[in-house]
Amino acid sequence: MVGNRAWFGGLFSGSGKRRQVSAEKIVLDLTPVQEQRLQSLKERLNVPYDETRTDHQDSLRALWNASFPDTELTSLVSEQWKDMGWQGVNPATDFRGCGFVSLENLLFFARTYPASFKRLMLKQQGMRTTWEYPFAVAGVNISYMLIQLLELNSGTLQV
Repeated sequence: MVGNRAWFGGLFSGSGKRRQVSAEKIVLDLTPVQEQRLQSLKERLNVPYDETRTDHQDSLRALWNASFPDTELTSLVSEQWKDMGWQGVNPATDFRGCGFVSLENLLFFARTYPASFKRLMLKQQGMRTTWEYPFAVAGVNISYMLIQLLELNSGTLQV
């Protein structure tokens, strides 16, 4: 666990009553609508990326098109994926630890904040180093860390 999670409470201000469980954890008393949304999210966390599913393939293509709109993707298994920061030629192997929700998160980022997404993906700002982070894999890892940090796999939302 990195640091105190109490600062996450600010992200949920006005979204339900808080009750202190311990010095380190705050559990939110959620409204019925919030409970339903949290349950829906938890169900999505259990969906592995499946490279045989058409909707998953379509999402992966959409991520490519949002990332490189002027470059045609030759195949879902291609050296081109390394340009985005995948570890190999098949991004499906990088979704193992976090599943389809990590692809959804990357796609949300690309569509909602395209300038920031491209700036980070293409490493357009700051000093470049001899080693660089693999952007797409870092995005998957951020999804995974948030799931763990917020304990979304537990019975209650904790911040």
